[in-house]
Amino acid sequence: MAIASVLTRASCGVDAPPVTVEVHLSNGLPAFNLVGLPETSVKEARERVRSALINAGFEFPMRRITVNLSPADLPKQGGRYDLPIAIGILAASEQIPLNSLTGHEFVGELALSGQIQPCTGLLPVIIAAKNCDHKLIMPLANRHDAELVDYHQVFFANQLTQVSAYLHGQEKLAGVDPRAEWISQDDQTHQYCMSEVIGQYQAKQALEITAAGGHNLLMLGPPGTGKTMLASRVMSLLPPLSYDEALEVAAIHSVAGQSLTPKQFFNRPFRSPHHTSSGISLVGGGSVPKPGEISLAHQGVLFLDEVAEFPRKVLDCLREPMETGEIIISRAAAKLTFMSRFQLIAALNPSPCGDVDDQSRASPVQIHRYLSRLSGPFLDRFDLTIDVPKLPQGTLTQKAENSETSVSIAKRVKLARESQLARAGVLNSQLSGKQLKQTGGFSEDDLIFLEQSVHKLGLSVRSFHRLQRVARTIADLQGERHVNRSHISQALGYRAMDRLLTRLNK
Repeated sequence: MAIASVLTRASCGVDAPPVTVEVHLSNGLPAFNLVGLPETSVKEARERVRSALINAGFEFPMRRITVNLSPADLPKQGGRYDLPIAIGILAASEQIPLNSLTGHEFVGELALSGQIQPCTGLLPVIIAAKNCDHKLIMPLANRHDAELVDYHQVFFANQLTQVSAYLHGQEKLAGVDPRAEWISQDDQTHQYCMSEVIGQYQAKQALEITAAGGHNLLMLGPPGTGKTMLASRVMSLLPPLSYDEALEVAAIHSVAGQSLTPKQFFNRPFRSPHHTSSGISLVGGGSVPKPGEISLAHQGVLFLDEVAEFPRKVLDCLREPMETGEIIISRAAAKLTFMSRFQLIAALNPSPCGDVDDQSRASPVQIHRYLSRLSGPFLDRFDLTIDVPKLPQGTLTQKAENSETSVSIAKRVKLARESQLARAGVLNSQLSGKQLKQTGGFSEDDLIFLEQSVHKLGLSVRSFHRLQRVARTIADLQGERHVNRSHISQALGYRAMDRLLTRLNK
């Protein structure tokens, strides 16, 4: 019977749903029909597959060829279906044994010469094949993706003839080298160190709290005070990713067409988009939805420099993902969910001219209008807002003191994170109101004091809980089991934006 079925996988966000390529050869005028909701890039496979089979030395059957990509309601795009279609035609025309396809999945684009070309977004395919315990045949150029997953049932081919020889049992295909050396989590090195930052002790302390609890941070200060320098050094304080977290991050980057090497595997992502970025570039989208900057920053840091220069509607797109940790993109063709649990660090000049003190060239009305580019609900998402002031005269020329290094700070951050995970299973920034009551360690008098302070400052209920989370992180860094009044007072000190707005209103 001139029919064959070949297994492959589609691309649907960070998922790889199974697709069955059914090939049927029948009598009639020679034709090549593709059905099953193929997009233009898949329909073009007819010409690529025909030329690849002929140039690789195979016989292209002069019969009526029908290729069905099942399920029919799942959109298919890209050149990844070329190889399974070619294998299906060869099996249906009895040029390769039909029973050799059992337990195998195929993915890859074909050149006209029969060479197998690399594809984007194959990491979810490898993970799905591993979960199903299937053998996967894929392009040799995508080898680095398989090395990240470390699945030894993946085989690589560079030519269509190699796949045919393998299915005939005449040749073995290269696989993942079991002796390949992996870079460990302890081998991660960072270019920048906190000891290089002169002064700004409160900002350094706020950065440590931010790293320990996974909080969002807004730095407010004149130009040239070191806001960008501080933000670039937060990565040296964060612990490396676990294997499961690193695999999540790598899958998102793979779907976006940005491959990671084993040396980058355990590094947390740091994304710093320009202020001219659009809303779609930040949250993701397109006719075929792709992850945006907030998803590429998953499990890492999203840094927005000159945040007031971003369009207000673009910044407001971040409000829901900052709360939920995911972004849902709905299009006519699909509804996809991308993970986006990131830490937001932003830098802001306090006025259009950069200063708000006696040297300011802007009036209070102009400053208020400038800060109004940031909506209240967006500012409410920041756990800490700090001043990064100009350094006192003589600080730059005086003899440098032995400042604390990022390595020593990172050790405290790691211990604080471990205590948070042991206590509640999540970092403090992700604690719900119920978890704060159960595991926060607050006394009733201290909560009353905090509520009175929030009411006096005119803050929201969300800020009431965010201040509790920051105070809990401060206590964790000091190794305290319970949160006391001093921790709450320190958390209230990191409200620079509220103080500035109050001053302007007066």
